[in-house]
Amino acid sequence: MAPGQQTEELTALIQRIAELEAQVERLQQTGDREFRHLANQAPFPIWSAGPDAMRTFVNQAWIEFRGRTLEQELGSGWTEGLHPDDRDLCLETYIKSFTSRQAFHVQYRLQRPDGSYTWVEDNGGPRQSSDGAFVGYSGTVTDITDRKRGIFTPDEESVRLVFALTERERQVLVLIAEGKSTKEAAARLGISYKTADSHRSRILEKLGVHETASMVRYAIRAGLIQP
Repeated sequence: MAPGQQTEELTALIQRIAELEAQVERLQQTGDREFRHLANQAPFPIWSAGPDAMRTFVNQAWIEFRGRTLEQELGSGWTEGLHPDDRDLCLETYIKSFTSRQAFHVQYRLQRPDGSYTWVEDNGGPRQSSDGAFVGYSGTVTDITDRKRGIFTPDEESVRLVFALTERERQVLVLIAEGKSTKEAAARLGISYKTADSHRSRILEKLGVHETASMVRYAIRAGLIQP
């Protein structure tokens, strides 16, 4: 695939994810019953979980995507569909995000009704009640199989080093690897320039490199961004 076409597909995917996140955010402003009703009308998978990280709801699109019953997917049942090679990374990201109450973006393979696996991107964020109390998370799932076709297998050592970073450090790494400046990354994540620059310094130190180009190579080799 030509670099220009990859960039266009990536841009379109990012825009689609942003649209889905915006829809879920609007749904979150409604009451729980209305949220579930509207979520079931959505054409893409949506989930929500309580403060304990256990799934309390998946919409009709999720059920159709998985080919299992609602009861089977609630609690920790949904994890039965994770590809064995992606399970640890997915759950580690998921649980760490709940602990820190930060939004997350993670890619993994999810099993379909016929037993095959589909690459998806899961985008989750914390939910709050009307009085500001933390009540859990909700998220959307996007099929990215076409984007993943033909992509090389991530380098194991790069994956190990990159996922030893904190979730925030990985977010900074992805943004910088995508061509954003430290200032732009800070603005995108809603943090100060000083904080973003501190994250960047720690990323360089943890990866054992000294320049941005090497950071980008690690992000590519770990499969965080397209080459």
